Formats: sequence, C-alpha cells, structure tokens
Amino acid sequence: MARGNLPSLSLHVPEPKFRPGDKVDYSDLAISRAGEQPRPDEQCEASETHPLCLDLVRVLGDDDRAIGPWDPRLDADTLRRMLRTMALTRAFDDRMYRGQRQGKTSFYMKCTGEEATSVAPAMALADDDMVFPSYRQQGILIARGYPLVEMINQIYSNRADKLKGRQLPIMYSAREQSFFTISGNLATQYPQAVGWAMASAIKGDSRIAATWIGEGSTAEGDFHSAMTFAAVYNAPVIFNVVNNQWAISSFSGFAGAERTTFAARAIGYGIAGLRVDGNDPLAVFAATQWAANRARANAGPTLIEHFTYRAEGHSTSDDPTQYRSAQEREEWPLGDPVNRLKKHLVALGEWSDEQHEAMDRELVDLVKAATKEAEKNGILGHGLHHPFHTMFEDVFEELPWHLREQSEQAIRERRIKWPEWKES
Repeated sequence: MARGNLPSLSLHVPEPKFRPGDKVDYSDLAISRAGEQPRPDEQCEASETHPLCLDLVRVLGDDDRAIGPWDPRLDADTLRRMLRTMALTRAFDDRMYRGQRQGKTSFYMKCTGEEATSVAPAMALADDDMVFPSYRQQGILIARGYPLVEMINQIYSNRADKLKGRQLPIMYSAREQSFFTISGNLATQYPQAVGWAMASAIKGDSRIAATWIGEGSTAEGDFHSAMTFAAVYNAPVIFNVVNNQWAISSFSGFAGAERTTFAARAIGYGIAGLRVDGNDPLAVFAATQWAANRARANAGPTLIEHFTYRAEGHSTSDDPTQYRSAQEREEWPLGDPVNRLKKHLVALGEWSDEQHEAMDRELVDLVKAATKEAEKNGILGHGLHHPFHTMFEDVFEELPWHLREQSEQAIRERRIKWPEWKES
C-alpha cells in the first residue's frame, strides 16, 4: 500500500546486454593493459591484493610478447608443452562432442575457450596437490597424464569404466592424479577442498588444495561456507572462479556481476584475491603459482577470478543461439587462449604455423586412436557394461539383507525377461 508521497518500489531483474540477433559491442569492458598490474609479495597482507580484485592481471600484450612483473618467464619447452596440452584438450572435446551426437554417450561438456583456466593451473601446481574440479576442468586430468582411454571409458560408461557407470559422463575420479571426484551438485567441491586443506595443515603436510567453480555457483551457499572456513582457519587452498559470462542460459548478472567483480568477494572475507585474464595462459599460470606459494608459506587462501568466455554451449543439451548473440564469441576482446599462446611462441621464434598444423593433425590422430581403443569396451546402449550385480556393491562392507533380496530379485527377473542373458 502506497504511503504519502513515497515513490513506488521497483524490482531490478538483470538483463544481458546482447540477445540473439543483436550487434555486439564490448567497448564498455575495462580491459587493463598487459604488464601494468603490480605483483605483491606472496606473503603480503591480504588487503594489499584487493586493488587487483578490481583490475585484470595480464601478461601477454598486443604484440604477443610477455611483459610486466607477472611474467612467469617460462622456458620454450614448457610453453610448448602447455600449448600442446591445451590443443589436446580441445581435440579431445571435439571428438567426444561428435561421439555424443552419434549416440555413443548421453552427455558431454566442452571447455572450448577456457582451456587455459585448467591446463595452466595444473602446470603451476605440484602434481600431488589435491584438486577439486568442476565439470569443465578436463584439462587438469590431461595435463596430469591421465590416460585418454580411461576418460573415454568413463564417458561411454562401458565395461572398462572404473566408476562402473555410476557417474554421469565427464564426472571423472582419479585418485592417483590427486583429482577428487566431480559432483554434479554445484559448489559442493568448495567446502570439501577447504576441509581437505585444513586436514593437510593439521597433519603438517606440504600439499595444498585447489578448487574450481563457475561464476554462477558463487551464488550457492557452499561457496560462502567455504570462504568463511578458509578465512577463519587460514586454510592452504586456492579458490578458482571461472567467470565465463554464462551459467547455462543465465548471464553472470544473476550471480552479482553487475555490482562488482567476482574476485571482490575476497575483500569481504579478508583473504587475498586476484582477477586474471583467463584467456592469457601465462597470467593464469603466474596467478596460480603466486597463490600456491602463498598457501605453502602459511599466508592463507586466495580467490582467483578467471575472466574468460564460454565459446560454445553449456553442454550437449544446450543451444546457446536461443539466448545469446552469435557474435559474442567472435567479438570477445580477450581472444582465444590456444591462439594467443601459439602467437606468443611464434613471436619468440620457437614455433610456426606449419608446426602448429602438424601438431593439430597428430593430436586428432592420437584422440582417434584412444577412442577406437575405448570403443572395444563398449559404447552407450550396446550391452558391453559392468555385470548387473555390481550396482548393489561397493557401498556396504557386507550387503544388508534387504539389498541382497533386491539384488537376487532383479537378477531373477532379468533372466526371465532375457533367457539368453548370462551374468559375467
């Protein structure tokens, strides 16, 4: 009910700047010049990093050269390995996407345009640091040498799937690679990473934790619980927020991007924060290295926002042309991470277009060979899967009576329906 001369209240509903068919203009984005951002000491007070939460740490300039205090000064061999791993991740994505369209798996999620946000951190961390990824960090597994065949077995949920078909495709788990099981529930990995990091500190270990979510997941309660615990107990953990502008069909404004940056959340919790050009592999590497060194020195957690762009759909179940302009991908001012690192190596005289084309062909063949090997173990709906009884196993040390009865009934009914079926 209106009172006196007071104005009527109005509700603000965030609306993206561009919709399908709109002309795209990113001129209002504040893109910092490469090399101009200061690099504080790794053990500085958290407040010294807070101006960087509103800036954008960049290393690669418009001339494709590395510049400024954040330049990690990586040697050419390391740069080529980073480039190859990102290109392999992209080749893997392309092949698995086609496999889904061919009915070989039910679901897939590509990370096109975001490869630097997983590959560069994986290379900056120690191999035994524990990572708690989201569902778009396949580049970490590839960087850590996890076999492509095993990844494809899991995607196809076939008889060689180490997770026995119990996880959605692309929700990997790899203990030997210190890769925590991916969960489809948003942001659950954040408090898990903090708890693991706290345990590492309690034991006096030297291993730290790193975890990833998309910007939309910062609206989840688990994000804030994790930040509180990490701040209070000074947990040795790196929080990565991959701001790729879109959470399925909802743009980043619904998670608060209209008000401030996602890195600015670090300010409110009193921890270190960095906002990084997520399409600059050198900047991402340098920021992760800085945060890892800080955590190992008992100086506390760091929140890193990777400012990037999701070049393709959220998943194979999504059609981005229904909610965003097709021009966005081409007009994105920070370019493509693979191409930027390639051009940097060319500028150094350490790479060429011919070498890059040859590498791409080699990687396509590599992924094709791994796919054919995995397909020997079966694909979706072709009957080559784990024995039926395994769905009742691996939860209890001894199967309770009611599950044992259910198992026997299920197997009995299956034999009646398919007399030719034999349990292996």
